[in-house]
Amino acid sequence: VQLQAFGGGPVQAGGSLRLSCAASGRTFSTYVMAWFRQAPGKERELVARMSWSGGATNYADSAKGRFTASRDNAKNTVYLQMNSLKPEDTAVYYCAAARSGLSSNASGYDSWGQGTQVTVSS
Repeated sequence: VQLQAFGGGPVQAGGSLRLSCAASGRTFSTYVMAWFRQAPGKERELVARMSWSGGATNYADSAKGRFTASRDNAKNTVYLQMNSLKPEDTAVYYCAAARSGLSSNASGYDSWGQGTQVTVSS
């Protein structure tokens, strides 16, 4: 599956952004999907991961209560709604897909989008 993420940009602290990730391929609905982010000088970290149905969604502690991940299998698209953004949320955000498992590690994912930059100013 090929992925393309978009929707990032500059935003002030407290604001919101909605990221989207469009996927190609007929088998998208069978993939586990996730959002990761990577800030300068830091390792790539999991933000949220979703089972194939979206019924099981897990969040990093930093995202709980502020971010909502969802997927629309009919549209081959996953979303990340980010509210109450903080400067520490500044990073490149990536969507990722895995054929199986609900890994929290980047190594558990087979396909990656190109990333979209989110910059939160104070």
